[in-house]
Amino acid sequence: MSAHLVFKILRAEEPLHGPYPGAPADIVDGYVHLSAHDQVAPTLALHFSDVNRVWVLGFDAAELGPELRFEPSRGGALFPHLYGVLQLDLARSRTLLARDQNGVWPELAAS
Repeated sequence: MSAHLVFKILRAEEPLHGPYPGAPADIVDGYVHLSAHDQVAPTLALHFSDVNRVWVLGFDAAELGPELRFEPSRGGALFPHLYGVLQLDLARSRTLLARDQNGVWPELAAS
């Protein structure tokens, strides 16, 4: 049985281990912003337009426990929000994405 994954996008230079309290916007909002699989590309476009390399970390939603809630956000879509510190060592997957010379994320264009 495959796990239901939720994803956190981090700039390539950010650490990939240990506790992650969130980016400045997460801290202001009071939770760590995560994305469902189909929300990764729109989140990259909206919040990472000035970045060329990112890590996309996948987490088993069940392992994040009751602090993970799916709540309405942009246009009413349900986004995963973690009301606590994200333990980066729990990541089930780590994918490094890099824009090509045309500004496209090739790994996302292929899917």
